[in-house]
This record gives sequence, C-alpha cells and structure tokens, in this order.
Amino acid sequence: MGWVGRLFDARDTFARMLLLDLSGVGYLVFGAHAGRSPTTTQWILALVAFAVGLVCHRRALVNLVAQAALLAVAIPLVDDTTINQVGASWALLELTMRADRPRIIWLAAGLLAAVDLTDSIGDPFRRFLSGVFGLTVEVGVPLLLGLVIRTTRELGRQAEERAAAEQRRRESESRAARADERSAIARELHDVVAHHVASMVLRVGVARHVLTELDPRVGEVFDDVHGTGTAALADLRRLVAVLRDPDGVRGDAALTAIEPAALPAALGAAVDRARQAGVTVEADIDPAVGSLDAVRGLAVLRLTQEALTNVAKHVGTSARARLAVSVVDGAVHWEVRDDGRGRVPAAVPPGGGHGITGMRERVEVLGGRLEAGPSGTGWRVRTVLPAAASTASPRPPAGPPVARAGSAAPHETELA
Repeated sequence: MGWVGRLFDARDTFARMLLLDLSGVGYLVFGAHAGRSPTTTQWILALVAFAVGLVCHRRALVNLVAQAALLAVAIPLVDDTTINQVGASWALLELTMRADRPRIIWLAAGLLAAVDLTDSIGDPFRRFLSGVFGLTVEVGVPLLLGLVIRTTRELGRQAEERAAAEQRRRESESRAARADERSAIARELHDVVAHHVASMVLRVGVARHVLTELDPRVGEVFDDVHGTGTAALADLRRLVAVLRDPDGVRGDAALTAIEPAALPAALGAAVDRARQAGVTVEADIDPAVGSLDAVRGLAVLRLTQEALTNVAKHVGTSARARLAVSVVDGAVHWEVRDDGRGRVPAAVPPGGGHGITGMRERVEVLGGRLEAGPSGTGWRVRTVLPAAASTASPRPPAGPPVARAGSAAPHETELA
C-alpha cells in the first residue's frame, strides 16, 4: 500500500482536485447523456462544485458539506447527478484520510448517505432497496479506501517511531560500550604506563642530584630527559582525563588541540629538540600557520614531531633535514626531507608515537593524503591539508608505505 500513500499524500490535495475537476469537464463534454447535451443547470452545478473543490481543497469538512449541499440541490433539478455525486464521494474520501477525530468521519458519512437517500424517497420498496445498495459505491467505497489509507499512514508512522527508538537504543549501547572501553584504557594508562614513566622521571631526578661531578654535556642530557619525562606525564594525565570524561574536558584546548597562536613556537620547539639530538634542521615555517584552526594546527605539530623523530632514529647524527610549512589559499603544505647521510643513530626525541601509519591516518581524517618515500639519497614525507571547509570529505587511503632503501629499519616503524 506504499504507492497508495504516495498517491494520496496530504501535500497533493490541490493536484488531485484539479485532476478530478478536469475529469468532470471531460465527462460533461464527451460523456454520453442519452443523446442530450448537459443542461445549463447541470453545467452551473458542476462548475460550482469544481470551484468549491479547488478553493476548499485543504478544508475537507467544509468541502464535504458544500458538495453534499450541491448534491441535495442537484437531485430534484437534473436527471444526471454523476458530477455532484462523485464530488461528494471524493470529499468524503479526503475527509476520512485527514480528520482528527473518528466521530467526524462517521457523521460526514451519515450526512452523505442521508442526502443520497433523498433521491429514493417515495419510490417503490424494491427501488428504494436499490438506492440503499447504491450507497455502497457512493459512501462505502470512499469511506473504506480512506480508512485503509489512514491506517496505512498510522502504521508507517509507528514503524518510523520504532525504528528511531531502536536507533537511539543502539547508539546508547554503543556510547556505553565506548565509555567502558575508554575507562579500561584510562586505567591501563594510569596504572601501568604513567607509573613507569613517573619512576623513570623520579630516578633521573635523583641522579641529577646525586651525581654532582658530571660532564656538563651529560648534565644537559639528564635535564632534557627529565623535562621530556615530565612533559610526557602531563600529556598522559591529560589523555586519561579525556578518556574518562570527554564531555568534561570539551572546550579545554590544552587537552584536545593547540592554540593557533602558539603553533609557530611549538614547531620551533620540535625543531630544537631534533637539533639537540644531533640532526641539522633547516626550518622554513610560514608565519601564517599561526592563523590555522586548532585541529589542523595540532596535526601539523604532530606530523613535524613524528617526521623529525624518524630522521633522528633512522638516519642518525649529522643528518641534514629540511622542514617546510606554508599556507597557500587556506591549504597547508607540509614537507620534511632528509639527505640520508647521518652516522650512528642518535637519542630519539619525543614524537607522535605512531609512525607513518599514525601520520597517514591523521592526514586522511583531515581530507589530505600523505606521501612518503625515497628522495635521492634520503627520504621525504609530505602532504597538503585542504582548507578547513574542504576537510569534510576525506580522500581514500593511500597505498602501503614504501620502505627506505638501504636502511636497517623503514620510517613506518612504530615508535614507543
């Protein structure tokens, strides 16, 4: 019955009434009338019925009363009352489909039946019974069809409500499952990872105070390790807070992103850490990165940290790397390239911790595509992050990462 519901859609009442009126005109012009043309009275009653139907196409009760009145007038005046009978029956159909209260439907059906029976008053009993039987077509059929359509619509509405309720239930269960999973991850981070990092920071701090006669360069290394561990603990605490209560930290940029104005300084700090590890870094950072939105700004920072970490790990000391970040027409062009000529691998500065895989996923979420592969004797990683308005349609995942030729370990190695 789906097609019936579409055919009798409540928004198409005017179109249905117009088609009905055109059919009535065709009946009067081309229909058979026992060799006689429609009378002037018949034309007048028909045109009035057509006009009332169009004007009152959204007021079903008014239309029914008017059409029933016209039928009552037509019965004693004209021989062929087909136009007025169809108009009244159609009005009953529309009213049955749209009435707010069932009592109105039955009162309207009784009114139309009473008007139709006036044509049989005074007739012999057998002819009167024939008129009563005719009510099944003039009143019963539109009433039955209207009730069927009305019931179909109600069942469809109930099905939609059940589907929406089921969808809400599934979403609620999914949110609860994700919350449980986040809580479990938060417990592991807090009880295991954070505990070990805190122990490392504590021991380094003790060593700084106990070993007083150290080479200044060793002292700098201790200071750097202590500062890095302290920063890692702060990040872990923030991550645990996000996992346990995402809504509670929403809006706190320190937990989820980076302030745009702080991005140039954060990129500079990442470059300095790579230089402390022994890598010679040439940085070309567009000042316009300070105007990026927080999400893309954080992505640029994490990509830079990860790429420079990979240079330090896989190329080693005395390697030369170049960082280029620019903003062109709102899109961020980012690239890190190295010459592949380092010596012994250096101490690894803190990176994003997910290698090329994590970098690729971060870029694709923002609608970009990460390119990583050999470039001359070295390695190049680059991407273009589209303007903020274009990030809603991420590109398909890129192909598998390419291993660095001649290197003991590829750049996509996971970093702890």
